Amino acid sequence: MRLISHLQSGEARLAAVTENDQVVDLNRAYAAAERAAGSARAASIADARVPADILAFLGLGERAIEDARAALAHVAGLDETARVRDLLVMPLGEVRLLPAVPKPPKIVCVARNYADHAKEAGRSVSEIPILFARFPATLVASGEPVIRPSVSEQLDWEGELAVVIGRAGHRISKASALEHVAGYSIFNDVTVRDFQFRVTQYTAGKNFVGSGPFGPELRLREDGLDPSEMEIVTEVSGEVMQRGNTRDMLFDVPAIIEHVSEFIGLEPGDVIAMGTPAGVGFSRTPPRFLRPGETVAVSITGLGRLENPIVAEEDLK
Repeated sequence: MRLISHLQSGEARLAAVTENDQVVDLNRAYAAAERAAGSARAASIADARVPADILAFLGLGERAIEDARAALAHVAGLDETARVRDLLVMPLGEVRLLPAVPKPPKIVCVARNYADHAKEAGRSVSEIPILFARFPATLVASGEPVIRPSVSEQLDWEGELAVVIGRAGHRISKASALEHVAGYSIFNDVTVRDFQFRVTQYTAGKNFVGSGPFGPELRLREDGLDPSEMEIVTEVSGEVMQRGNTRDMLFDVPAIIEHVSEFIGLEPGDVIAMGTPAGVGFSRTPPRFLRPGETVAVSITGLGRLENPIVAEEDLK
């Protein structure tokens, strides 16, 4: 199932995207199914079983996914008039996307998780995962601008696989780690390099406003995608800058979940950005950074394409 969050009448709402790129409001669709079955409490039942908020939805686990499937099946059996009248379906191109998870409880990022990226950065390969935190306020949706800050011109790209947690856990074993995954998405860990490298920790360079593209979709784990066999391609205005594969990660998804959960209690909606392969801008000769007017796009096998224009901060004032 392909899930998105989108903005409608000022409210973030969860939806599923069909094979022909139609957006189905799952909460309203489930309420419609309840009304068709004669329920007098259709809206409240839908709010409890298929919430419009993605964090609440993920927190309900497999039960909510099964109910979402039922909602989709109900909509598939309706005529076009009923779908439009009840605001159940709209074209994907007409919705305003939000980040795949608009307000995740935590964003944990993995640094130097590909040997070729560590090499190009002139850094050693670590024996344990290197982690840093991003703040949810930095996130932007696919199609929204990435902001090049007025204090730096060293804005760099990092295409990455994002793992979204579906089931809470603490001290999770590798063997059971994937059972805690809701699904996968695309992350672009856009970085302001001079702010990153002027100190020994990454917080400043990784948390500028408008620097965290995330989405466009959350593809549920039930679809059978293999996170250890996904190609990652990053392009800047059509020029391929990165081409890697998650099979080359030093620490795979189960290993990272085991490591992170050793000291952090993971919650539904938490995001883990799994690190980037070689091909970033600062390691090139000469260095190559993102410029206003350009577009940066990250594509990952089975997860679609995350694309954002670059806009100068001063042009937004």
